[in-house]
Amino acid sequence: MTAIPNPEPATFIIFGVTGDLSQRLLLPALYRLFSERAIPEGFAVVGVARKMLRNEGFRTFVRDAITRAYGGVDADAWQRFASRLYYAPGDFSGQGDHGPIALVVQQVEQQHRTGGNRVFYLATPPSTFEGILTTLHKMELVRPGRRNGAWNRVIIEKPFGQNEASSRQLNVLVDRVIGEENIFRIDHYLGKETVQNMLVLRFANTVFEPIWDRRYVDHVQITFVEEEGIGGRGRFYEEVGVVRDVVQNHMFQLLAITAMEPPAVFDAEGFRNEKAKVLRAIQPIRPEDAVRGQYGPGVIRGKPVPGYRQEEGISATSMTPTYAAMRLAIDNWRWAGVPFYLRAGKRLHKKDTEIVVVFRQPPLRLFKDFDTSGMDPNILVLNTTEEEKILLSFAARVPGHQQQIRSVALDFDYARFGPAEHPPYEHLLLDVLRGMRRFFPRRDEVELQWTIVDPLLEHWDASPPADFPNYPAGSQGPAAAEEFLIRDGRQWKTG
Repeated sequence: MTAIPNPEPATFIIFGVTGDLSQRLLLPALYRLFSERAIPEGFAVVGVARKMLRNEGFRTFVRDAITRAYGGVDADAWQRFASRLYYAPGDFSGQGDHGPIALVVQQVEQQHRTGGNRVFYLATPPSTFEGILTTLHKMELVRPGRRNGAWNRVIIEKPFGQNEASSRQLNVLVDRVIGEENIFRIDHYLGKETVQNMLVLRFANTVFEPIWDRRYVDHVQITFVEEEGIGGRGRFYEEVGVVRDVVQNHMFQLLAITAMEPPAVFDAEGFRNEKAKVLRAIQPIRPEDAVRGQYGPGVIRGKPVPGYRQEEGISATSMTPTYAAMRLAIDNWRWAGVPFYLRAGKRLHKKDTEIVVVFRQPPLRLFKDFDTSGMDPNILVLNTTEEEKILLSFAARVPGHQQQIRSVALDFDYARFGPAEHPPYEHLLLDVLRGMRRFFPRRDEVELQWTIVDPLLEHWDASPPADFPNYPAGSQGPAAAEEFLIRDGRQWKTG
């Protein structure tokens, strides 16, 4: 058994610290890790944003964010955590002066004995990544390798680039300023319990792996839908749209884990090698194999909600898609001929993220005298929303004299282990401090993901839709997405 390395002391420098991501997820995650003593005492946070704040104002801001996330703070834990919070106003354009940031970081390192180890988190719009990295390098705040035994690590949020070309350009910059071994392209879905459990489900159980291929699987559905709209992220969402926001990263990573071969060694390179093989076997998406949509006004949970074009910061004529459905094919020995259907969207009737493996229906001539109208194919569902669970449906005879067969289900949820230990960001931030890169996509994975969607995005940009908005908020999405599967003799799983 390989020992898990201990997290090392470090200073966390968060760019975009006043943004939605930092408030909802990053700051609460760091607070809880620190309060549970999962990270060392040699630890501090430097927040960077355009707002003019002093340290005390920043600490009040952070306390409010943590209170919203957890309903309150522990007095002792908060006092210890607050004493490690600092603020430095900064510009993200790449033209600003990061000298004040460097000065604060150096002072914090001495005061809290972080050993010179630094984690830079770019929780900012994708358009700022290149400017921030360039300026950090110019100020010698980051560099490849170690400096006096200390390391620098950079965490970059998705999407990594806007297309394959910009992704490659950003990767060249990363190699120059910090090196591939120190970049952590974060995809929080890889920190989810159910996603990490997929590997155990497949490779630690004899009942699944022998039937996990084209001989037994009819098709696979991966769904990533939300009730929420864009919140206060209008500027960000207009830059990216649904494909860049969740399909090209979250969903392709889920697909790769679902379809990958067992790695020879379950280390970072072995795991990422197998994912890359899957992505390399996927052909670029053709326009006829995809559907796009944008939500209009509607009703969710009995309350009226605005359409996308009525959201703050969105043009009244915006053509940005908030929904996408597509069919992909993996051209390898395991999956040839098995379609993978992906759908993602905002302002739909419920929040649901799941992987659905639909197995082939066996011959039913043996049961020609039975009523099989309530019988579906065997289905394995891996749900990765807050109610993380695994469900397997199978056929059973209904008791009585009616000669009926109906589908029933076995299910497992993580509540059986008690409360979930850590949300995804806690897992992944801890991995960064440990230097563990297994659940962070590698350069070639990101570039391959872009090659799959680039032709589709280029076609959509060149052919604006005439029917936007084409689904009301609170619905199941555009009618064309339902028809898309019906043409293949299949249907989206509902419920």
